[in-house]
Amino acid sequence: MSNFEQNVGNPSLISDRMAANNTILCIHRDPDQLRSLQENGYELLTATNGHDGLRVFATQPVDAIVLDYHLGLLDGACVANEIKRVRPTIPIVMLTDNLELPDGALKSVDALVTKSDGAHFLWAAVHFVLNVKPAQSREAKHKSQTKPSPDAKDAPFSAREWRNVRAGTVQF
Repeated sequence: MSNFEQNVGNPSLISDRMAANNTILCIHRDPDQLRSLQENGYELLTATNGHDGLRVFATQPVDAIVLDYHLGLLDGACVANEIKRVRPTIPIVMLTDNLELPDGALKSVDALVTKSDGAHFLWAAVHFVLNVKPAQSREAKHKSQTKPSPDAKDAPFSAREWRNVRAGTVQF
């Protein structure tokens, strides 16, 4: 079970670790449906269509985006692609009516939530992309930059064993 799935089932873990004052840009046909995010400590900036959302994104600092897929002329996939082109590290949570989306619609999205999942699941997804996912990325990056010593316990063989292998005196 992933950290995200564990946190969804345990709201106290989410609220205890939620970063205060994160600003979320909500690009949604009816942003009032997303007020639960504000009730749980997030600052909200809102736009009701893709063009206005991109304008707000270009002029206001935000920590994450909640993006409705069905926005009209400029769908959520196009908006997400443009946002990631400008700022590739910004987390985007796509909100959709159902899971049937065109191929490639999710290529610039960090999490997908259906409206039927409910406000709590959306809140958990936002928390995940803002807090858990970046921490996992930092941890993985740190592990890949750390080079184990030849005598490290998790190395396949110790330095002494390698000397024995090279000398042909290894015994099993």
